This record gives sequence, C-alpha cells and structure tokens, in this order.
Amino acid sequence: MLILKRFAVLLALLPVITFWNQVASAETLKTKNFNIKITRNCPEGYVNCNNVKYFGKNLRTGKSISLTGKTIHSTATDGVTPARFLGYDFRNNNYLYRVTADGFLLVYQGKKIILKEQGIFTY
Repeated sequence: MLILKRFAVLLALLPVITFWNQVASAETLKTKNFNIKITRNCPEGYVNCNNVKYFGKNLRTGKSISLTGKTIHSTATDGVTPARFLGYDFRNNNYLYRVTADGFLLVYQGKKIILKEQGIFTY
C-alpha cells in the first residue's frame, strides 16, 4: 500500500519534473538596428533543438517579427554527429534569418545576403 501511495505522488509530480527539464533558455542579441530575443524551448542538455523562437524588433521602425527555427552546428568527421555550435536558422518564406554564435545577424533572400549586422549577446 505504501508503494502505491509513493507511486501516486511521483505520478502527480511528473508534470512539474517535466517542466523543470524543459525550462526555456533565452538570450538577446542587440545590433545597431535590431533587438532579437532567442528562446530555446528544448530540454536542457539537448545539443540539437528544433523549437527555437526568434522575436526581432527593428529599432528604427518599431516593426517586429516572430519566427520558429532551429540550432545549427558543424558536424563531426562522421558527417552526422553535431559538433561546434554555429548559431540559429529561422525561415520566413524565401528569407533565411541566421543568428551566428559570434553575434552576427544575417538575412538572406534566397542565396543573396541582404543584411549583415554584428551585435552583442546578453543572457
């Protein structure tokens, strides 16, 4: 009977434990013209994350955009295993928004780069 009670308590706490393991981590990139908040919505310890949120605000116009994207990495010698963290990719139709680990905001239209700004990350 005692084992069943303990099991019931553990089941009741499962949503809380799951929430703690999936707490989002956020960082902000500030460039000359943009503030970008990036939030990883994956469990701590995951190398790859395909649920990354981008909220960017243009400081001159006040316009903003929200996108969902993923982390990007170089690959190990096997060509599959993720290695060094490179940044994040976010797609919006024919546009690719890339935020690099070294603090660059790059926006591509197709294969053509249309914006490149360096910024500073805060955590």
